[in-house]
Formats: sequence, structure tokens, C-alpha cells
Amino acid sequence: MSNLKARLIHRGSAAGNIITLLLLVGIIGLGAYLWLGKKGGDGAESATDSGTSSQSTGKAASGEGDAPAPIEPVTGSPTLEAAATYVPKDNVLQIDISEYAGYGGLIVANGGMEPNPESFFAKEYGFKVKITKSESETWSALNNGRLAATATTTDALAVLGRQFDAVVPLQIGYSRGADMVVVDRGITSVNQLAGKVLAASQFNESEFFIRYLAQEAGVPVTVLRDLDSKPASSELGLVFYDDASIACEAYAHELSGSQRLNGCVGWTPFTDEVVEKSNGAAKVLVSNRNLLVIADVLAINGGFARANPDMVRGLVHGILEGNRRLRDQQAANIGIVAKAFGWSDVDARDELSRVHLANLPENRAFFSGTIDSAGSFGGIFQSSVLAYGSVIRNPTDASRFADVTALDELAKKGLFADQKIAIAPIRSSTQATLEGDPLLSKDIRFFFEANSAVLDKNAPQNQEYLDTIKRFLQVSPGSTVLLKGHVDNARVSEFRDQGGEQLVKSMALKAIELSRQRAMAVSEALRARHKDIVPSRIEVVGRGWEEPAGPDSELNRRVEVQWFTLE
Repeated sequence: MSNLKARLIHRGSAAGNIITLLLLVGIIGLGAYLWLGKKGGDGAESATDSGTSSQSTGKAASGEGDAPAPIEPVTGSPTLEAAATYVPKDNVLQIDISEYAGYGGLIVANGGMEPNPESFFAKEYGFKVKITKSESETWSALNNGRLAATATTTDALAVLGRQFDAVVPLQIGYSRGADMVVVDRGITSVNQLAGKVLAASQFNESEFFIRYLAQEAGVPVTVLRDLDSKPASSELGLVFYDDASIACEAYAHELSGSQRLNGCVGWTPFTDEVVEKSNGAAKVLVSNRNLLVIADVLAINGGFARANPDMVRGLVHGILEGNRRLRDQQAANIGIVAKAFGWSDVDARDELSRVHLANLPENRAFFSGTIDSAGSFGGIFQSSVLAYGSVIRNPTDASRFADVTALDELAKKGLFADQKIAIAPIRSSTQATLEGDPLLSKDIRFFFEANSAVLDKNAPQNQEYLDTIKRFLQVSPGSTVLLKGHVDNARVSEFRDQGGEQLVKSMALKAIELSRQRAMAVSEALRARHKDIVPSRIEVVGRGWEEPAGPDSELNRRVEVQWFTLE
């Protein structure tokens, strides 16, 4: 995960500079107020009066001068400092993290943030760990040998590519609800983001989150340089800001002003605050509470990892043990995490509720691709490659980073043998309701034998399409897909000429039955190919020619996949 998942962005000496700046701005502003007040006494409308007038209509002043400014987007992948090997000092490994409860297992295993002779790492493996906390990116520092390890997300590895000399031996966990897409109240699905503009921050899990959703919905993403630019009606536009907090602030500002933004992508608490203060104008479209594609992993400096496999195994073992203690004995260990981040125990529990800490069998399934209740390492990596498209000019393979040697060695020793894969949906309702709006819809043109509901066994695309539907169900526990069969309406006029409305009605019924049979054929083929899918998670309906996608007859012969997720 990027080290931008912040709760507090500015601190230390920067705070003093900000206070000084605010005092200067206040003095200048007071002078301007007094001068403008005199101008207003002449009967002319002052800038302050104009702002008050705007607020009296129920909207805050547009305040263009106060609006966060977009940044110039980076073209292509971010450039890192040259690779170099990390060398420990005094047998202490420095690991950098951000302020995020998902890294609590590392803190628990270390007994805090400082090097600790009583830590799991020291007692079991003979080395110490110093944990530092920052909210700036540490990819370059890791690559250049100034850090032993850092935390990132799987999607970021695809963006960084070959320049990033790192080894990933461990999944730390999944983010469950911290990342969100917030949109205007009237938007009900990802597909409806076509032609809209969202505020985001570049090269982190929140950008990947919206790119992933848009990719699955078939909505192309275009990067805009400013708020005056507009995407095509079929595209989603992204405008970038320095970080997620500023992106959310920019959207909130536009809600009360010119409304050039239709939403923002970020994480709590910034997303929550936008919704709470919007007076009903904004809502959460989707979070990653039950959409498990944001996977936190440990990235270790490549040269150091290859030279010190025992230390790598110690880090993996220690974090898994810390995760176990936080999962199984939260009350006894939550205070260590709270103290490290300056939180209360209540806040620490709340933050931890948005995290799934991974255990050993979950890790092995994650890297092998056999996990059936969340995104896998290879699956998320490839999804990132597809979602970023031309941004990643020469993509590498996930196998460049993953090294499961330490996990396999721990399993061979019988450690954590009592653990099971235990990822389940977080339910606010009993099921993903089909009476509501789907998160996204995707038209898939399966190939059938002529004038029948029998899938063409010679069409390799059919198997690829089945795997697409499987991925929907896999990455989102508790989600449901509705398969809607459609046929083309090209012959309706012919039927009307031949037999009038009576023949049209008769053929319409046959069209509905054929479209239903085709949807059922897809459902049966899906369950035959992926036998672990629970049948109740798939529903079918035939719509005949009642819902054409357009004038193209070929495109109208399709099965539409609607994806309903739990929220």
C-alpha cells in the first residue's frame, strides 16, 4: 500500500511553518476586510458581502482562491532512485510504515516502534527492528537501500515494474472498508461515471481502485490536467491532487460551488467527512469492505533479501505471529498498536475493524492463486496492468516480485497448523439484493451455436468470459451476479409485416425464452468450470429483445452480467 494512507498529514517542524503562515495571512486578510468594508459602505457589493450572499442561499461561497489546485499528472510510471543493497546497522532493520491499523501485527511482534531486545524478532531470530512512520512514498528509499522493508499494495508493484528491485514474501492483509468512491447522490453505478470527473491522487491504491472498477465496467479512463477539461461522454475523467485528503477537499469545495467534480476517490476519514458535510448531496458509491482487491504486502529490499534469507524468514514469521495475536487476542494487544499511533484503544479497534489480517494459509492461497474469497497476488497484479493500460509501457510479470520460500518453510515446520482461511462477507444486510442497483453492468457476447442456446465449444472466448464472471464473485465475498440474456431485435419489423402485432407478441415470447435459455446455459457452464461457486450466487433472467444495447444486431445478441455487492 502507498504510504499516503494517512490520518494526520502535517506534523513536526512543518506545523510551526504553517502557523506562522496562517498568522501572516490573517493579518493581510484583516487589512483587506477593513478596506473592502469601506468600499461596501459606498453601496458597491464587496467580496465579503458576495460570499455572505452565496451562503444565504444554502451554498458555501465558491471561493475559487481557496479551492485546492490540481497537480500536473505524471506521464508513465514514477521514476525511482537507482537500486542498491540495504546494509543493516548494529543488526537493526529499519522498516517504514504509514499510520494504518493493517500494520498492527508488525508492531505487536516488535513490542512497539523502537528496537526491542524482547521482541519476537530478537528472541527468535537474533535481529532487531526499528519501525518508522511516514506519509510520503518510500519506494525510492527502499530501492536505493535506505530501508530494509516497507509496506505497499500489490497493485503498485505493477506500476513500478522492473526498476523496483524488491522481494515480496508476505501478504500483510486486505483493506476492508478504508478505501471508498464518493459520488454525487444521483449516480448509482460505476457505468454511470461515464462522462463524469472524479478527484483522485496518483499512483496509490485509491487510483487503482477506481481504475479497476472502470475497467470491469468497460468505461475508459482519461486523465485531465485541470477542472476545465472534460472527458468524452463514454469516458471517466480523473483529476489528480497531491493526496487523498486534498482530493476529497477539492470535491467538497466543488459541491458547494461550480460543481465541476462529480466525486472523489480516497480513504477514511476523508471520504466519510465529505459525505457527512454534504447535506445529502454526496454518497458512498462503493467501498472495499467486500471488494477485496486492495492487498497490503511486505516489500523487502531486493539485494538485502537475497543476501539474508534467514532475516526474511524472521520478518515473515514475526508478522504472521503478530497478526495471530491481534486476530485471536485483540484485547491483550490492541494497546500496543494504539500507543504506536497515538490513538485511543477505542479508535484502534475501530481502525482494525476495517482490516483483515492475513494468516499463513491465506498467504499461501493468496500467492498460489487458489484463494476463492478474495483477490490473489497474480490476479490483482494483472488487474493493475490492465487497469492502468498505456501508463505501464512495458509491464512485467507478478513472478518477478513474489518469493514464497519463507511461507513454505514455515508450513513445513507445522507452524500455524491450526489456522484456516477465514475471509467472510461483512454484512449490513442478509444478501446482495437484486432489487437495488448493481455496482456495475458488463455486456458479454458469448458465442452460441446458430439459433440455439448451446454454447459454442469451439469458441475460446467463452471460457475467458466465464473466468471474468468468476473473478467478480471471487474478489467480493457475498456478492451476486445476475445473468440477463438478450437477443437482437432486427426482425421485429419483418414479423410485424408478416403477421401484425399478434405475430410480434408471439415471437417476443419466444425471444424471451431463448434469451433465458442462453443465460441459463452460461450459468450452467460457469458452475461446471468453477465447481466451488455456490449456485445461489448466480441468478438468470431472459429479456428477449426488450433492452437493445443499440442498433448493432451483433452486439444485441449478448448476456449482460450485473454485479451486486454487499454494502
